[in-house]
Formats: sequence, structure tokens, C-alpha cells
Amino acid sequence: MEEFLKQLMGKKIDVSCGTNATFRGDIVDVKNGVLYLRDESERVAYVAIDKIAVIYEVKDHGARPGFLG
Repeated sequence: MEEFLKQLMGKKIDVSCGTNATFRGDIVDVKNGVLYLRDESERVAYVAIDKIAVIYEVKDHGARPGFLG
């Protein structure tokens, strides 16, 4: 899993660690069984890799002018 996460370095992901724990951020680092995620507020979350159940790669869609219907 650590090698897979290193391949996603610099990308924004959602990480699920069970039913109630989900984190979103850019992968800053992966080492010693810990995933370092930086969120939009520049805070860093430290996630135990062995607790990760699901990873989603986030596709950022920039803000589009106009109305939403």
C-alpha cells in the first residue's frame, strides 16, 4: 500500500478509514506506515496506512461561471 500511495504523491485523494472517518487532501509524504495529507486549510493529517480501507482519486473541477439548475 505504501508504494501505491507514493505513486499518487502530489495528487488530491479521499481516504476512508471505516464508516465515519474520511479525509481529503494532497499527498505530501508517505513513510514509516504513515500517510501525510494536506487539506485546503494547509493543515496536515497523519493517517495510519494500515487503517485505510478505500482511496478515491479526486478530480478537481474548477468553478464554472453561470447558474446551476
